[in-house]
Amino acid sequence: MVSTVPIDEDFPRDLAELTVPLRGSLRATDNRWQPLDLIDPTGAPVEAVVVYFQDLQARGCSDATVRSYGMDLLRWFRFLWAIDVPWNRATQVEARDFCRWLLLAGKPIRPHWRAPSNEVPSPPSGKPYAASVRAHSETVLRCFYEFHLESGRGPIVNPFPSGRSAHGRRAHAHHNPMDPYANTRSGVYRPTVPSRVPRAVPDEEFNEIFARLPSHRDRALVAFYVSTGARASELLSATQGRVDPGRQLITVVRKGTRELQELPASSDAFVWLRLYQLESEALVPKSPREPLWWTLRAPPRPLTYHAVHRMFERASARASSSATLHALRHTAAYRMAEDPNVPLTDVQYILGHSQLTTTQLYLTPRKEEMIRRILAHHTEQTRRAEQRTPPTPAPEYRPESLEVLFGRPIS
Repeated sequence: MVSTVPIDEDFPRDLAELTVPLRGSLRATDNRWQPLDLIDPTGAPVEAVVVYFQDLQARGCSDATVRSYGMDLLRWFRFLWAIDVPWNRATQVEARDFCRWLLLAGKPIRPHWRAPSNEVPSPPSGKPYAASVRAHSETVLRCFYEFHLESGRGPIVNPFPSGRSAHGRRAHAHHNPMDPYANTRSGVYRPTVPSRVPRAVPDEEFNEIFARLPSHRDRALVAFYVSTGARASELLSATQGRVDPGRQLITVVRKGTRELQELPASSDAFVWLRLYQLESEALVPKSPREPLWWTLRAPPRPLTYHAVHRMFERASARASSSATLHALRHTAAYRMAEDPNVPLTDVQYILGHSQLTTTQLYLTPRKEEMIRRILAHHTEQTRRAEQRTPPTPAPEYRPESLEVLFGRPIS
């Protein structure tokens, strides 16, 4: 495919010397009609993003989805502010340079939260953004400009164009709905995202992490995560009135559909939960509509995702493990999928997957189990080879030379 990117040969942009300050922010508001605002360096909301957020809200996107889109837009606008290009004057050259900057310059070294806000940021770390982050960013920005192109507020041409087929036509332009889609990218600058096998925490490693948890609340959280397979934010959405120890059920709000769903949990999880409730009985408000999980430090506040994530990071570090909080969901999924008495469709319902093909990823053998079986295979092959009776060598060969060659005495 021939590139159509207009390149300015007289004034090429030197991305190696470009510094992108961490100006602007994504600020939450108390207005439920506009829950998030993208703030520019002057402290004013970016009007183009305000209108786009309203469109996302009208399409039924959750606040978490709007925030995810907002982080990608904030990263793009910071790049435009650094190169002094208005958002509605951006071309494919800026889009190309932005994607290169994400890949090569990488994540910025953020100052400590105690540092003054006017401190000059450090240069980029050189650690590239993950391919999934860059792919999500390309999709968000392409949709952002498509929205403004339709309303006539954006540039004439989308800076993030859709991919083209080998014949120069739009990808899937004449696709037969009865045939599967080919594995083609939907954007020119969209990177190829490698397929990742979910990582589960081995039982020995999980037991070591669990033993390092400092409180009954943390033990209850981890026990629920590893038995329900709920996402981190979903379990934190549970309220005090949505827990049924008698039926071993806990009701959470699903991340995508925002619907209530009952999830079965292990009896150990409810034991730890009861110990946590007795421990915090006089400290947290009591009401069926109050959150179930609270901070341990006074004054008590509803527990957030970042606090739980950091708690599990500290416990994993003390256990010399690299397991993440999301790995507990994978661990629960693997345990359920490996049980012959649990149909895969039940696992799909518990995990909240819309497609069964997503749940089938957990039929892939665990890496640790695969390595253990292959090493056992090699050990068995060695044992069988040692049990074989070696042929009698010819008399002209020296026994000490054959012993060095085969590693054992040759009679």
